[in-house]
Amino acid sequence: MQNNINIKNKRARFEYELIEEYTAGIVLTGTEIKSIRNSKASITESFCEFSERGELFTVNMHIEEYAFGTRFNHRPKAQRKLLLNKKELKKLYKEVKNSGLTIVPLRLFINDDGFAKLRIALAKGKKLYDKRETIRDRDNKVNLDRIKKNFRRQ
Repeated sequence: MQNNINIKNKRARFEYELIEEYTAGIVLTGTEIKSIRNSKASITESFCEFSERGELFTVNMHIEEYAFGTRFNHRPKAQRKLLLNKKELKKLYKEVKNSGLTIVPLRLFINDDGFAKLRIALAKGKKLYDKRETIRDRDNKVNLDRIKKNFRRQ
């Protein structure tokens, strides 16, 4: 079975300061999992929120319609339920309600058993100056690597 599906949310680490990470299962239909196995999904604009019943859902996660699907194909931007332990759900709900933190998906992957999993994180939004600092650190690292590479050639 193909197990190299790894769809990342690269913007999440830039936009948010990650506090704690969890791995959650996703409730999917047949055509959704087939599209994910074909790497036809995107989580860049998605976020997670709680329903009034205390269940966690991912919103704005885009899974393309399956090419060979019939009229029973799924909706691309539907809300999808996330599966976590009750203790983890209560902890996340309390943190989101009290602290004003948010839950963002980081990575969509398929585990060894063939189930689709979503790596989510409890996150706090970065300020503009934090984002500038991240860019500056990244540029400094690139310049340092370039200097090291040139030094090794001499």
